[in-house]
Amino acid sequence: MMAKTVPHITSRLSRARTARFSTSSRSFGYADTLPNLKIGAHTKVLYQGFTGRQATANAKESLKWGTKIVGGVKPGVEGEHLDLPIFPSVRVAKEKSNPDASAIYVPGNQTAQAIEEAIEAEIPLVVAVAEHVPVHDMLRIHSILQTQSKTRLVGANCPGIISAVGKCRIGFQPLPCFTPGRIGVVAKSGTLSYETVGSLTRAGLGQSLCISMGGDVLAGTNFVDALKVFEDDPDTDGIVLIGEIGGTAEMDAAEWIKDYHKRTTKPKPIMALVGGLEAPKGRVMGHAGAWVAPGEPDARAKYEALQKAGVTLVSHPEKFGPGMKELLKDTGRLSNSSLSSASAGQRRGFHTVRRARVTVWPAQRRSLYIKQHEAFDMLEEAKVQTQTKQASPDDFHLSITVDRTSLSPCVAVSSGNQSLKSSLRIPFNYTNPAFSRAADNTIQSEIVSFLGYSDECQETVGKYLQQLYKIFRDNEAFVLETRASFSPDKEVVVHDARFGFDDAAHKSSGRHEKLHQLRDIAAEVPEEVRAENSGIVYIKLEGEGSIGTLVNGAGLAMNTVDVLILKGGKPANFLDTGGKATAATVKECFSILCEDARVNTIFVNIFGGLTRCDMIAEGIMDAFRELDMKVPVVVRLRGTNEEKGQKLIAESGLPLHAFDSFDEAADKAIRFARAEAS
Repeated sequence: MMAKTVPHITSRLSRARTARFSTSSRSFGYADTLPNLKIGAHTKVLYQGFTGRQATANAKESLKWGTKIVGGVKPGVEGEHLDLPIFPSVRVAKEKSNPDASAIYVPGNQTAQAIEEAIEAEIPLVVAVAEHVPVHDMLRIHSILQTQSKTRLVGANCPGIISAVGKCRIGFQPLPCFTPGRIGVVAKSGTLSYETVGSLTRAGLGQSLCISMGGDVLAGTNFVDALKVFEDDPDTDGIVLIGEIGGTAEMDAAEWIKDYHKRTTKPKPIMALVGGLEAPKGRVMGHAGAWVAPGEPDARAKYEALQKAGVTLVSHPEKFGPGMKELLKDTGRLSNSSLSSASAGQRRGFHTVRRARVTVWPAQRRSLYIKQHEAFDMLEEAKVQTQTKQASPDDFHLSITVDRTSLSPCVAVSSGNQSLKSSLRIPFNYTNPAFSRAADNTIQSEIVSFLGYSDECQETVGKYLQQLYKIFRDNEAFVLETRASFSPDKEVVVHDARFGFDDAAHKSSGRHEKLHQLRDIAAEVPEEVRAENSGIVYIKLEGEGSIGTLVNGAGLAMNTVDVLILKGGKPANFLDTGGKATAATVKECFSILCEDARVNTIFVNIFGGLTRCDMIAEGIMDAFRELDMKVPVVVRLRGTNEEKGQKLIAESGLPLHAFDSFDEAADKAIRFARAEAS
C-alpha cells in the first residue's frame, strides 16, 4: 500500500489559517514571493541585530565585497554603526530605507520574533542564519507566512543566499570561494555547498545564484522553489542540488525535474549529491533536520528518485566542477567558458557498487527521546489508556510529527504490522487543527476510512488526536509515535510509544526543564556526551569500523562516511567539528577518536571556508604532538589557505599525510587501515 496524501484537506486548512499579517488579495499567497529570491547589485540589505559582534564582522566583509547595506536595527536605539544608520525597529527601517532584504543576526531563541517583525513590515526577503531555533517557533512562523504574499524566508539554520554575479551576500558564506559564473546552487548543507562552489570555481565555471535550504526541519525556501528561480534565470546555465536525509524535498525536486524535462526542449543540466546514504537509523546527523520522520523516504530513495528524473549524481562535491563542465559542453551552453580538458567520470550511481552496512549504538543526539514508561506516564496524564502487549494485526500506528512539505504538523497513520513508510499522511494547521473542533471531523473520517474501521470510531479517534496533540504542543515534541488498538468499548489503548522532543526549545530557550531532566546521560555513549559538551557532534558507529573520521560540517561528515563505505572502507564514527573548527576543537576530536580502540587510522577531511586551512593544520600538528599519537593520520585540506596548510603538514616531520584531492586522501586512509589491521 503506497503512501497517500489528502490534498483537499491541505488546501482547506491553508484557507482556514488566520490572515492577520496579510494586506494582500486572497488570490495571492506565499508562492508569489519567489521572485524575491533573485537578489543582485540592486538589493538593499538591512541587518537585524546589526551591532552584534558577528553581524558587525559580517557586514564589514559584505560591504567590502559590494553588498548594498542600508543600515540595521537595534530595538529602541537610533544612531550610526559602520557609518550606516541604526533604526529602532524594522518598521521604521522600512519607512526610511525601504530595504529589499533583511539579514537576521540574533540568537536562536530570538529568531522567530525577529522574523515576525520583518513579516509585519513586509520586508520582501528575510534570511535567518541562526542554529537552534525551536521547531515549534518555526511552526508558528510558517503558519503566518502561508497567509501572506509579501515576504519570502530563507532559513533558518543556513548560510543564506548569495549572488556571485551581483556581488550581494546575505549570510555568512566564505567569499573567497565564490566567483561570478553561470551555475546555480541550492543546498541543505553549508560545507557541502562551499565544497561545490570551490569545485565550480576551480573548473572555471563560477556561480550565478546560490540558495541555501538550511539544515533545519522547516525550511522557508526549498529545492523546488530554487529550481523554479533557476529555470527562468538568464544568468544560470546549469544547476547543482545538494540534499541529505530528512524530509521529502529531494523527492519533490525529482518530480519537478521530471516535469521540467518533459515540457522543455533544451533543459538546463542538473547535477546532485545526496548525503547520508549510510546514515544509521534513528539518529540526528548533525543538522537539526537530518533525521527521518515516520513515513519519510531515506537518502537512498531520494538518490534513486533524482537519478530516474534524469539528474547526474556524484559521490563527492569536488566532482561537480569537471562534471558540470562536461555536461555544459554536451548541451552547447559553454560558449563563453574555457573548455580545458576535464572528464565528468561520475555518472555511475552509488547503487551500482556493493556497500557494507553499518548499524549504530542506541543513544540519541540533538533531541530527547524519553523511555516508554515515561511516555506512558504522559499519555495517562492526558487520560489515554496504556497497556503493554505484543504487536497484533488488529493494531494501528498513529503518529503526530512535522510535515516538511506543508511546513506544518501532520498525522501519519498505518494499519496492522505495516510500516509507517506506507501510510496516510494528513498535514493540519498548527494553531487551529480541524480535529480540535467537534463539528469538523474530516481528519478523523479520513483516518477511520483508511484503517477500515466503522464510522462509530470517529469520535474516539478525534478525542485521541486531541489528547496526543496537546502533548505535542505543550511539550514541543517533534515526533510522537504510537501503536494502539481499540478496546471492546471503543476506547484507544496505546501499547507502544516513542516520543521525541526538540532539544533547541530547552537549550536555546530554557523551556521544559522538567521534561529534559528525564535524559539519562548514564545510559548514553560516554564519548558522545563528552563531544556534546565540547560543541562537537559525534556518533559512534557499531561494528568493525577502523577509520576515525574528523570533518567540519554535518553534510560533509555524512558524505565522508558514505564515500568511505562506497570505496570499501570501514568508518568507526560520524564526527562534525562544526563549521568553525578551531585548533582546540581539533585536539579534543583527536582525543575522543583515540579513545576508540577500534580506530587504527584517522582521516581528517576539512574544507576551509569559514575556517582557515593553515590554522587547522597547526591544530592537527599540536594535537598530534601533545597526545603522542601513534596511528597514521591522513589529512585532506581544501579551501581558504589550503596551500599553506598542506605545506605546514608536509614540512612538520610528523607522520601526517596531506592531500587536496578527496579521492586520493580517502584511498590512502583505507590502505592504511587495511595495513594496520593485517
